[in-house]
Formats: sequence, structure tokens, C-alpha cells
Amino acid sequence: MVFTDAQIGAWVAGWLWPLFRIASFFMVIPIIGTQLVPMRVRIGLAFLTTIVVAPLLDAVPVIDVLSFQAVIITLQQVFIGTLLGFMFVLLTQLFVTMGQMVSMQMGLGFASMVDPANGVSVPILAQIFLVAITLIFLAMNGHLVMIEVIVESFRSWPISDVILGPGGISHESLWSVLLRIDWMFAAALVLALPGITAVLIINLSFGIMTRAAPQMNVFSLGFPIGMMFGLFIVWVSVSGLLPQFDRIAQQTFVFLRELQGA
Repeated sequence: MVFTDAQIGAWVAGWLWPLFRIASFFMVIPIIGTQLVPMRVRIGLAFLTTIVVAPLLDAVPVIDVLSFQAVIITLQQVFIGTLLGFMFVLLTQLFVTMGQMVSMQMGLGFASMVDPANGVSVPILAQIFLVAITLIFLAMNGHLVMIEVIVESFRSWPISDVILGPGGISHESLWSVLLRIDWMFAAALVLALPGITAVLIINLSFGIMTRAAPQMNVFSLGFPIGMMFGLFIVWVSVSGLLPQFDRIAQQTFVFLRELQGA
């Protein structure tokens, strides 16, 4: 049995290019793509997913895997996988941004801890929100939705040597992704607005009291009371975290469907 170089190259490309897209997706997405999951585990999950998905895909372009055109296709797969994973990162970082906004207004901005998932210092309130929405995301089978999104991307954006334009990602889709970053900050501000408003009212009240009684130390009384009242508002608003996350997650999934033209 004799195989030509073209046949071997087509077989390798049929498995290698889907692996690049899926692996780059798994390296970015929340939960799986964090530092909590070892690199070998992420690569193993990407390899197993590729074994299941690759036989279901259409035939890949017959191109020499060592040519410059093959490098362009590889870059396209990495770009698409990273782009889709970044959308899920925005979904989780939205609540981290909300926690940072509330913490700064409450005076808890100095109470920070190292986020083991990203390796950076974040306010402890933001870390609490991140853990909560991570558990909610897993309970809602969000990890299965992420895998479905990357699999459906092969139908919307098939493997080709075009990164942007016809046959690849349109310029309108790329621009909508950039505008999605603005959406993250706007949504975080809307979610943090009740806590920020409550703390602002407390600060205004102590400002009026200080004006009426100058001998009262606003820092010794206003700071702890404002912090306690802010924590109370956060505790009350936790009950609405699930419907808020469900609504925002649905908006993200609908956006990904529209981005892929589904």
C-alpha cells in the first residue's frame, strides 16, 4: 500500500486544523482556560474533542501543509478559536468588573486577593462574584454550550485560507465583537448601580451630618457604616444574581448565534 504526499498531507490537515481552532478556544475560555487547569489537561481535552468533531466536518482544502497558504489557514483557526473564547471571557469578566465598581465605592478596594484563575490581584468582592457565577455557569451546563459554539463555528466559518472577508469573518462581525467590549462595561455599570447608589446616599447623608455637627469625625463613623450598609445591599442583591446572569448569558449566546450567521 503506497500513499502519496498529497494524501498524507490531506489526512494530517483534516485533523490538525480543527485541532488548532479547538485548542485555541480551550486556552481562552473561562474555567477550562484558566491557570487552575493544567496545560496538559487542556490539550488533552482539545485532542479528544477534535477526535469526535473532525470526522463530522466537511473536506478541508487540499493544500501542502508546509506551504505559506497552510500557515494562513492555521492563523485563521487560531484567530476564530480565540475570538469565540474571548466572548465567554467577557461574560465572566462582566461580573468581576461589577464587583470592582462596588468595592471601590464601599471602600473595600484595598481588600484584594490573588485570583488563582488569572494570577492577578482583584478585590475580594469581585472574587466572590466570580466564584458564584462560575458555579451558576456550570449548573446551567454552560460548558456544554461552549463546546457547541466551537463545533457550530465549523459550519459558519469553514476551514479556508481567508481570515477576513468572504469565506471568513466579515468586517461587520469583527466590529460587533469590538463593540462588545463596550457592552461589558455598560452592563457591569447597570448591575452595580444599586450598590453604588446606596453607598452614595450614605456618603451624602454623612456629609450633611458633618456640616451640621463639625465636631463629628466622618472618617471614624462614615467609613465603617458605609461599608456595612454596602455589604447589606450586596447581600440583598445576591438573590437577583441568578436571573441577571441568566439574562446576560442568553444575550451572549444570541450574539454568538448572530455572529456565526445562525
